[in-house]
Amino acid sequence: MRLRLPSQALRSRRAVTTRSALISCVLLSAACSDDSDSPSASAGTGGMIGAAGAGTPMAGTGGDGNGGSGTSGGGSGPGAGGTTGDGGGSAGAGGSGAADQGEPGVRFVGRVDTTDAAGARFAWSGTGIIARFSGTEVAVRMNGAQQYTVVLDGEVQAKLTTTGGADAIATGLADGEHAVEIYRRTEANQGESQFLGFELGAGQLLAPPAAPERRIEVIGDSISCGYGNEGADETCGFTPDTENHYLTYGAIAARNVGADLVTVAWSGKGVVCNYGDEATACTEPMPLYYDRTLPNRADSVWDFAQYQPQAVVINLGTNDFSTAVDPTDEEFVSAYVELLERVRTAYPDALILCTVGPLLNGADLTTARTDITTAVQQRIDAGDDQVQTFELAPQDGATDGLGCDYHPSLVTHEKMADVLTSKLAAELGW
Repeated sequence: MRLRLPSQALRSRRAVTTRSALISCVLLSAACSDDSDSPSASAGTGGMIGAAGAGTPMAGTGGDGNGGSGTSGGGSGPGAGGTTGDGGGSAGAGGSGAADQGEPGVRFVGRVDTTDAAGARFAWSGTGIIARFSGTEVAVRMNGAQQYTVVLDGEVQAKLTTTGGADAIATGLADGEHAVEIYRRTEANQGESQFLGFELGAGQLLAPPAAPERRIEVIGDSISCGYGNEGADETCGFTPDTENHYLTYGAIAARNVGADLVTVAWSGKGVVCNYGDEATACTEPMPLYYDRTLPNRADSVWDFAQYQPQAVVINLGTNDFSTAVDPTDEEFVSAYVELLERVRTAYPDALILCTVGPLLNGADLTTARTDITTAVQQRIDAGDDQVQTFELAPQDGATDGLGCDYHPSLVTHEKMADVLTSKLAAELGW
């Protein structure tokens, strides 16, 4: 099967304004990892509470909808904080008791650059913000017309497409404590986001919920981004309107086991060769971007010490073997081993799980699986006993439907999540 991966697409806009006081919620001591030494500040009702700190980009320790908010709620699919139906248990490691401690602020999710005083910047799929507040309304200010999943008090809200102004999330809430979570649905090739703050009217920002202890990283391509998973069928082309990272297998699985998730994925990328038959297909593959906080900036270097996952899932290889320009077995295995070595250097204690799927089939799938197994065995022979493979079955479009350009449907993502969830449970006791 030949795949069709995305070109740049137009972005939709939604203009919603609200009158309330700006809360610039980039308090690094509350928002970032537990070992952060960044400064913090406090805020009165409706006040300004600090700005983005300078220095090393900080890791968010909130969940990509997988255990960050300490709230529970309904809905279907993978939660971005609160419990949402089939995704499994209660979200949040700390709950309201733990969240009441500490300075007002937000917790960032994923790789976030805080070096711009105007506001934190991010671009990887699933990256976002978690906060708690007291009051009756909330709006957010963001630069970059991206699309986001919003969860309020554990309930998934309408999709948000930011306008650059104050975009209302909710008004007329019961006067009391609330949790809000915002996760980027769109992927890195659609440009950067910049968080400028929440507006809470007469409300007040509270300390964010505690982060879950379980942490996962997913390294992948369009499948892990959620390319076309909300599309009607295989005939639609790429558009941000049908891409939803919040409903990907990685988000669902992380949710199922109550873990935080960081996703590092880009459509069309391979280990050696990207999707496409042109001569440049084998330049700038995914490993080139792996060390970056802001993926389109070569000088934006991620500090791996800020987020140490217990499990890393690598789902790459589909694009290497999808078109006429394929790497040789030797080239692919060598590059895959190098990627595994980089991941091991970054995460000395993590379990590394390697797979490919579910788009490939036939000879291409056999080649990809064989080469990945060979690379993993080389690492095992070198003394790394915490790396292994697992299989994702090819998708069944006749039964489960297809997303845009033959990408996995929402049903397929759920089935993939079940496989990954079982693997995490078996290997880590989750």
